Amino acid sequence: MADGSYIHADDFSSPQDGLSSRQEREKLIAGLEKFRSSTVRSAVQFAVTLTAYLATMTAMYLAFHLSIWLSMVLVLPAAGLVVRLFVIQHDCGHGAYFKSQRANEITGRLCSLVTFTPYAHWRRNHAKHHAAWNNLDKRDGGVDIYVTCLTVKEYSALSIIGRCFYRLSRHPIVTQLVIPPFVFLILFRTPFDTPKTWLKERRSVLLTNLCLAALMGLLIACLGWQAVLAVHLSVMVTASIVGIWMFAVQHRFEETEWLRDGEWNLARAALKGTSYFKLPPILQWFTGNIGFHHVHHLLPRVPNYQLQACHEILEMRSTQIRTLTLGDAWRAPNFALWNEAQGRMVPFPASRAPKSKA
Repeated sequence: MADGSYIHADDFSSPQDGLSSRQEREKLIAGLEKFRSSTVRSAVQFAVTLTAYLATMTAMYLAFHLSIWLSMVLVLPAAGLVVRLFVIQHDCGHGAYFKSQRANEITGRLCSLVTFTPYAHWRRNHAKHHAAWNNLDKRDGGVDIYVTCLTVKEYSALSIIGRCFYRLSRHPIVTQLVIPPFVFLILFRTPFDTPKTWLKERRSVLLTNLCLAALMGLLIACLGWQAVLAVHLSVMVTASIVGIWMFAVQHRFEETEWLRDGEWNLARAALKGTSYFKLPPILQWFTGNIGFHHVHHLLPRVPNYQLQACHEILEMRSTQIRTLTLGDAWRAPNFALWNEAQGRMVPFPASRAPKSKA
């Protein structure tokens, strides 16, 4: 075992090494606890991002009355700012953005009016993801297809109709282009996959819908339904596609690792079940550093603006980190099945049924 200042992912790959998941994680993150939130820095980041978003949307509405195509020129930056505000909302949900939980709650709910994502409802469902991502024995049985997958053996055992349906539901056009807008615009308007006992989360959906209805109604009254439909729909569709793609590819790429429950631990799953998505600086800014996803899973209480610093320390310690380029991420949605024998994600087989016994 390497000492506490020089740790490799393989140092905790064996369940027989005598270390618990908590001990492994503590060794890995030693010295990184200082990277916590700064009230001033969080407030400034939120204010700058929200102001930029409001200014961009205002420019889109003004341009719409001159030319719809002139307005559409600003779709990408507006969508990027929605993604950045979603990352801020995500940090609030982890209690990472402000030291004050009340400040996190207020900021998260404000962001939800931009992201169309009920804050409390999403926060609790997202906690299930952090409890057991890439754990083959605790795969999510809900509607979120981005945090579960079949093994080659399980896929082979399906009927012909079952395999066709599964392939269709995991086709990149469906998962990356069709489902994201459906989730953010329609599914999040309902308390889907939510037990009746989750009263706070159900109220979150209702209150978010009421606030959004009031906001959209006011915009329609002032600017007309055509402008609101064209501007807001184009921005939200683009933001949802980019946001879910960013999330999905950092868990579902060729070299990711899915583990059985006896082998799974937080440290190993963070470094081998997620990735560092290396992006150009401008894209890293718009996506709120969420490309440092391995750090986020190791340290979910670290705010987005501290993730790069933690990543650089892990690199200095020669920690083995799985890195994705834009090219890797572009190909990632093609890897749809986990091959237990090969220890990697693989595409769907070309033949009618896979021959591997993984």
